Amino acid sequence: MGKRIRAQRKGAGSIYTAHVHKRRGAARLRPLDANEKKGYVRGVIREIVHDSGRGAPLAKVEFRHPYRYKRCHYFMVAAEGTYSGQYIYTGRKAALTVGNILPIGEMPEGTIVCNLERKVGDRGTLARASGTYGIIISHNQDTGKSRVKLPSGEKKTIQSSCRAMVGICAGGGRIEKPVLKAGNNYWRFKAKRNCWPHVRGVAMSPVDHPHGGGNHQHIGHASTVRRNAPAGQKVGLVAARRTGRKRGGKKGKEEGRH
Repeated sequence: MGKRIRAQRKGAGSIYTAHVHKRRGAARLRPLDANEKKGYVRGVIREIVHDSGRGAPLAKVEFRHPYRYKRCHYFMVAAEGTYSGQYIYTGRKAALTVGNILPIGEMPEGTIVCNLERKVGDRGTLARASGTYGIIISHNQDTGKSRVKLPSGEKKTIQSSCRAMVGICAGGGRIEKPVLKAGNNYWRFKAKRNCWPHVRGVAMSPVDHPHGGGNHQHIGHASTVRRNAPAGQKVGLVAARRTGRKRGGKKGKEEGRH
């Protein structure tokens, strides 16, 4: 019987939990309310700040409270070109300018967006990494749904009432700078979590990993593993539908899907 493998140890948390004590807070859009559904709400960017462990800068946006006499602040992933002191508008009747937030159904096809909601009111979950963006492909007025292209290249159909921020996430070009030395990666991942350096399974001993051992570094058996495998065995390509390099393409089928 071997040791507990790395995936099992990470499940317990402990030293593998995220390093969050320096982070500013959750980066989310303003909560959806009646004011946004009918018209728009004005906010002002008070400052652009760095968030530890995140490549994109955050914008601290100040809004008036919808019910009480006070102001409330929200952190959002900043769009490229926004600045402190800028007014941004969020709602159905907001103008189509960089930094504004409005439903994707109100945007024309081909609009570049970021901070995109997957479901109405979830406050932004797609295209949030630095330099990423989505593109609105088409609208279907009959079903009330829109088709967007995500940074991965995947095309996704979501509700037209889902909100998004106009523009590209700030901080683009971050990965173009060469790492040069391991020390830079050390500090980069120290701010995130305990996930570096990452040792390959074939470089381990058989007691440490199912892929370990052997006179040459090779797996020695199929890299796929079933979904209901025990935790100490579930490494490699879990429940893979297919393996190998994707070749060719499905021409003409993608355009017909809605």
